[in-house]
Amino acid sequence: MSDETINNHEAFIWSVADLLRGVYKQSEYGRVILPLTVLRRLDCVLEPTKDKVLARAAMLPADLENRAPILMHAAGESFYNTSKNTFKTLLADPDHVAANLRNYIAGFSESARDIIDKFNFDTQIDRLDQHNLLYLVVSRFADLDVRPDVVSNLEMGYIYEELIRKFSELSNETAGEHFTPREVIRLMVNLLLADDDELLTAPGIVKTMLDPACGTGGMLSVSEEYLRKLNPQGRLDVYGQEVNAETYATCRSDMLIKGLDASRIRFGNSFDNDQHPDRRFDYLLANPPFGVEWKMVANHIRAENKTKGFAGRFGAGLPRINDGSFLFLQHMISKMKRPEEGGARLAIVFNGSPLFTGAAGSGESEIRRWIIENDWLEAVVALPDQLFYNTGISTYFWVVTNRKSEKRRGKIQLIDARDSWTKMRKSLGNKRKQISEEQIADLTRLYGAFEEGPRSKIFPNEAFGFLRITVERPLRLRWEITDDTLAAVAADKKIAKLPTLSQDLVVEKLRADQGATYHTEKTAKAVVRDVLVAVIGEKPAPLVNAVTNALAVRDSDAPTITDAKGNPKPDPQLRDYENVVLPTKRVDHETDTTRRLDTIEYRTAIDDYLDTEVHPYVPDAWHDPTKTKIGYEIPLTRHFYTYTPPRPLEEIDAEIRTLDAEIQVLLAEVTG
Repeated sequence: MSDETINNHEAFIWSVADLLRGVYKQSEYGRVILPLTVLRRLDCVLEPTKDKVLARAAMLPADLENRAPILMHAAGESFYNTSKNTFKTLLADPDHVAANLRNYIAGFSESARDIIDKFNFDTQIDRLDQHNLLYLVVSRFADLDVRPDVVSNLEMGYIYEELIRKFSELSNETAGEHFTPREVIRLMVNLLLADDDELLTAPGIVKTMLDPACGTGGMLSVSEEYLRKLNPQGRLDVYGQEVNAETYATCRSDMLIKGLDASRIRFGNSFDNDQHPDRRFDYLLANPPFGVEWKMVANHIRAENKTKGFAGRFGAGLPRINDGSFLFLQHMISKMKRPEEGGARLAIVFNGSPLFTGAAGSGESEIRRWIIENDWLEAVVALPDQLFYNTGISTYFWVVTNRKSEKRRGKIQLIDARDSWTKMRKSLGNKRKQISEEQIADLTRLYGAFEEGPRSKIFPNEAFGFLRITVERPLRLRWEITDDTLAAVAADKKIAKLPTLSQDLVVEKLRADQGATYHTEKTAKAVVRDVLVAVIGEKPAPLVNAVTNALAVRDSDAPTITDAKGNPKPDPQLRDYENVVLPTKRVDHETDTTRRLDTIEYRTAIDDYLDTEVHPYVPDAWHDPTKTKIGYEIPLTRHFYTYTPPRPLEEIDAEIRTLDAEIQVLLAEVTG
């Protein structure tokens, strides 16, 4: 791949936008540039067989049922164009460019016309023509040489993505839509297919792959090319879905040019308009938008979660409304072939949020729990920052499968690839780093070796789980009448509902005993009842409790307050939460399966934790078993943290003295 080719062609295409100034806003440039780039690429691809297609079309009846396959064969592609026009001939009649361009577009086969329709380009033809710009713009694109032997499919993919990136930035579109660098896709595909070389080299093998957020189709293209090189007699049927009309159209055009079945790329939102509802796949890949909210489809998703549970796609839980990453993962898991069908593997790009966001019991934690307890999470790979076009943040990808190899069962591998990068000669947006072929090969070997090392850590599934326990301490109170407690009485909401005069009288009646202290709640309540009867003629329980509570003061030396059954009441202000490491699952080696933890193991782990970590410091503490929750998180950074001791003070002092001496010399030169 040539960076120069990409940059030169992208710059040339971008320069055409100068013609649009004044008629189009910058945020609207993409409405013209993107469809014309796609059209010009299609034009260049069909150019060698254009005359052959026209001759063949002239021989065929217009209503012939099998006309399309015959013309595709003549074109040597999965699409064709029967219009006599090309980009070059459009310029021969300057007064009728609009009509001829429409005729040219209408000449495309149905699959190609669908692409142009998604750009809604007909509207732009009128707009350009009205402002006498159509001929100028088309003439510039006619000079753009994007023939496949000049610009490869891979390079064309980068050009598409760079243009879309620029137009997205100009229109302030979703910042979370980050196109996936090809080297990241190659690494993901390597790990996805790492254990399948023998399977994938079988003659005539046919496998399927889905990307539910396929964008311009980069992941699908790289995967298909990988299998084709690995096994020329094999086939990977790729399927995709994309919600953005322009990137969908670009993806379909790319598939057409590569001779793949573009009809398998569908338009729509994967969450509420699943275009592959009854199909399961061997492999799945995705780089869904980071941190994008799912409010627009919330009703549909919540309804599916509530009515279908695990029979639907989102039974494990729902993440926060402002980040739908885990919805994509659940959707993809629902699309995996079941183990009895041979199973499936998937890889998905995330930012750091899905690793740890959400406390125990939250939607995110429950989704992680569901995946890990089902033993589906195989590996998490930490990637370098500044690897993506639209963001410099750190990213990760997860490998999830329901057919782990025997050595990986019950375990999760963490791989630290954050330092596996080389600096790019020229940045592409925020992309300043890339992963070299040698580094991809090294990381693939690291993954395949499945061994502990500085960049590879292996843990049992339970290492990422914990019991979130609620630690209570007894409530100890005394009741006293002071300026502070009387102010609390006056501010109480229930007292505020009394007439103003009654409120003042309650406070004044209590103030008569200012300085008094009561050591039991019973005694304090008796005083309060007398005051209320004297002021309002009755002693309603809610008011008695409200005033008594306002007079309460915490006292660590006071007796413990108990309930009607004699059990100590907890003090909410002293409540604490602790994370207890999950006990290791017991393995039944005869059947090679793991059994779930029972309550005795949970209780034992909690009791041991309380005995060693809590009771030595607060002997009267206890935990409330009704509030215990199981949580899961993946603190990858912590597992790869390496402590670096500070430099010796002598070394720091010496460096300061050296710098001070240099400064003095410089000052002397200035003042001397």
